[in-house]
Amino acid sequence: MRAGKRVVKLINMHRRGHFQLECEGNRMPTPVFEEFDPTSDCDCPGCVHWRRVLPHSATGHGSRHPAARHALVIATATLVAGQAVPAVAASPAAQRPDVPTGDGRASPQGDQAPLHGPGGRPAKPAPGTKVPTATRAEIIRRAKKWVEAKVPYNMSRYWSDGYRQDCSGFVSMAWKLPGNEWTGSLDQYGVRVSKDDLLPGDILLFHNPADPEQGSHVVIFGGWTDHTHTSYIAYESTRPFARRQVTPYAYWSHAGRYIAYRYKGLAAGTAGAAGAKPSAPGTQPYPGAAYFGPGANNKYVAELGRMLAARGAGRFYASGPGPRWTDADHRATQAFQRAQGWTGDDADGLPGPRTWTLLVTGEGKDITTGATAPAAPASHGVPGYPGRAMFRPGADNEYVTRLGRQLVKKGFGRHYPTGPGPRWGEADRRGVEAFQRSQGWRGGAADGYPGPETWRRLFA
Repeated sequence: MRAGKRVVKLINMHRRGHFQLECEGNRMPTPVFEEFDPTSDCDCPGCVHWRRVLPHSATGHGSRHPAARHALVIATATLVAGQAVPAVAASPAAQRPDVPTGDGRASPQGDQAPLHGPGGRPAKPAPGTKVPTATRAEIIRRAKKWVEAKVPYNMSRYWSDGYRQDCSGFVSMAWKLPGNEWTGSLDQYGVRVSKDDLLPGDILLFHNPADPEQGSHVVIFGGWTDHTHTSYIAYESTRPFARRQVTPYAYWSHAGRYIAYRYKGLAAGTAGAAGAKPSAPGTQPYPGAAYFGPGANNKYVAELGRMLAARGAGRFYASGPGPRWTDADHRATQAFQRAQGWTGDDADGLPGPRTWTLLVTGEGKDITTGATAPAAPASHGVPGYPGRAMFRPGADNEYVTRLGRQLVKKGFGRHYPTGPGPRWGEADRRGVEAFQRSQGWRGGAADGYPGPETWRRLFA
């Protein structure tokens, strides 16, 4: 056999990570190379697969990343028949092993598994265990605990509460399920809801049964960020750790394939509980204090505004009630509370259970023209001026609307493409700047933000 046709074999002996090199037809002492492969807890789908199919040991290949075995480079040349044979190396571009799909056992969310008790041992639920109940507040509170603790993402490890540290384990934990589910089984614990019915504590689930490795994921819905319903607060377990983040609806990828579900074990009396019949007029339950106040944006704020307007608070709304909480909602609620004769903390402008019950049942006293209402602002001695804090990026209140309408009335509304509104924007700033320049002001005096003198002159 000619030397050029001799075949060099690389034989993995699977003994202590050693490789031998031997040549056919020409036996000779062969070098032995130590494979460098540090122990890893990598949780990529390939590693998860090999940990299952290969022997489990501290030094076995089952604990090693498959890519490391392809990265072995033999940096030695072997002489064959007097000629140098190039060093043999495994291709760094080798594909990782295919992961079985379809049954979920090698999905990137882990598989169905029991909770893990002390010492990391599986803790099977007691016979007859039923799906526990949970309120929306409890679901979000449990999700926040993982976010605050920055629980690391891992498909094979379990947090101290017994739940697996991946996306489906995260939802299993927040819903207080008796075991660790995966994206292929979570739907059995929920009922489908529409996008318009989404409320905090519901989930958005994408399970790809044809190939669970490609995109399957689940997040907890934490509430819309604005009235357009194009983005929301998502609680999720993802690399590197659990997080709370503003997310485009329905998700960053595969947006059209996510399905909304509501937990079947939602506690009775919780707004939007699965299987609950629609509330009849006048019997809608109080959704909770978390749905009202600065930053709130939901259908309950709009419903509150409509009920208040029907009870005589319409004058507080410059542009009508909406889903975003504003100062108008605060003043209208406080006026209604004071109409009941309440004072102090009982008339704080935030609807509690008593306020809500009176509104939905039509009981209590209406707001009359003589009813005591919050005093009109007069910052810096200028009547009606609420202060600079009301006119800054992110501000959303009735004073921004009032300012915009006055700018239009005075001939400085050309920057509004659709008319003034309660949210402060660039059109408001440019309109104020134009008015200030018309007064002969320059520099910092014409910055586009209304101070007391700008307000006084504009409304003179």
